[in-house]
Amino acid sequence: MRARVFPTSILFSLLVLILLPCVSSAQQKEPCAQPGTDNAYLGIQTVRLWPGDAPQAKGNACEDIPALTIFDPQPGHANGSAVVILPGGAYSHLAANLEGGQVAEWFTARGFHAFVLSYRLSSNGYLLPVPLIDARRAIQTVRARAADYHINPNRIVVIGFSAGGHLAALASTQSIPGNPDAEDPIDRVSSRPDFAVLGYPWIGAVSSDTSHLSYCKLFNVMDQCEALRTAFSPDLFVTRDTPPTFWYHTFNDKTVPVEQGLRYYEALVKAGVPAEAHIFQSGPHGTGLGSGDAALDQWPGLLETWLRANGLLMRDAAATAPAR
Repeated sequence: MRARVFPTSILFSLLVLILLPCVSSAQQKEPCAQPGTDNAYLGIQTVRLWPGDAPQAKGNACEDIPALTIFDPQPGHANGSAVVILPGGAYSHLAANLEGGQVAEWFTARGFHAFVLSYRLSSNGYLLPVPLIDARRAIQTVRARAADYHINPNRIVVIGFSAGGHLAALASTQSIPGNPDAEDPIDRVSSRPDFAVLGYPWIGAVSSDTSHLSYCKLFNVMDQCEALRTAFSPDLFVTRDTPPTFWYHTFNDKTVPVEQGLRYYEALVKAGVPAEAHIFQSGPHGTGLGSGDAALDQWPGLLETWLRANGLLMRDAAATAPAR
C-alpha cells in the first residue's frame, strides 16, 4: 500500500495546532505562591502577610496577595535563627526556586526556620515602595510570631538576590519601628533585620542611566526616576544602625555592575557597620547558590563561616525549648 504524502502546508498547519497550546501556556503568567497551600509531609506552608487585602492592593488575585512560604528545619535540629528570603527577578518575576526554595533548604539544613517572601511585583503595577512594604511586613511577621516558630526575635537574617538584594538592602536601611499601641500585634514590632546577606544586589536599580539594567526604563517611569532614585537607593540611607552585612558579587557581572555593590559596601564601612565582602573574578549574574564554577561556588561556605562567627548557627536553648 502506498503511503499517503501530505502537502507541506498541511503539515505546517498540523504542527502549529500541536504547538499552539504550548505557546499559549508559555505566555501565561508565572505561578505565584498560594496562601493556604500546606505540605505537612515536607514541612512547608504558605500564609498571607495580611489577613485581608494588603495595603494598596489592586485586586485579590494571587499576584495581589503577598505571602510567606515557611520551611521548617529538621525536627530536633532547630537553632533558633530565622531567615527571610527575597528572590530576585528584576521586580518583574520571582526566581522562586533558584533564589528562594533552594536557598531555604540550604538554611534549614543548618537549623534555620526559613521564610520565602512572594512580594508584589512592579510588572503587575506595584511600583516601589509596595515591595518594600511587603518586605517590612514579612520581617515583622516573623519577629511577632517568634514564640510560635521557636526562634529568637533578635536572630532574624534577611537575604536577597539581585532585585531581592536591592529590596533586602532597602529593608535594612529603611526599617520601621514597632508601634506598641498598634491594634495588630505584628505592627508592634520592628521591621529591622538583625543581619543582612546580599547576593549580586541590584543596588543601583533606580537610575536614569540606561547603559545597564534600569528600573525606571523597565517600568516606564523615567519621568519619576530622580524622585524614585533619591527615595529608594539603599546606599543613601546607610547609618550605624544598619545591620551587619555579608555581600558577594562577581567582577564581570554584565547585568548589575559590581560598582553598585561596592557603593553600598563603602557606605557600610563609612558608617562603621560590620561588613564582609567577597568579589569573585568571574561568574554570570543570577547564579543562586552556585553554577558549577570552582571558585564562585565557594561563596555559600564563606557565608556559613560568617553565620557561625555571628553566633547564628549556635543553638538558642531558650528559643527552641518546646512549649509547656
